Amino acid sequence: MFEIHCPYCNEKRSEIEFAYAGEAHYVRPTAQEQTEMSDEDWSRYMFIRDNIRGEHAERWWHNSGCNMFFNAIRDTVTDKFVMTYKMGQPRRTETQIEAARKNNAEQKAKS
Repeated sequence: MFEIHCPYCNEKRSEIEFAYAGEAHYVRPTAQEQTEMSDEDWSRYMFIRDNIRGEHAERWWHNSGCNMFFNAIRDTVTDKFVMTYKMGQPRRTETQIEAARKNNAEQKAKS
């Protein structure tokens, strides 16, 4: 079992308090774009995701805590969370992600 940092509660909580909620920063087509989409395009939008091996942005839900959704950068190979951030904030840049990796390594070295 591992812990996930909730950016709203500002604390680490057990993974059993959270639920995966899909790929983050996935933009829904506008109403106009939806009317112009073919069934194949709509199906692709609804069901096909990148499914990246390695680090990528995900949406998570703190369902047994503050009940808020948030975004996270997580490595799907190691299942390690690099960082979490509040909904509505832009996807983190590589510089920010690298700084979080470095901070995580320093925190681990201290413990």
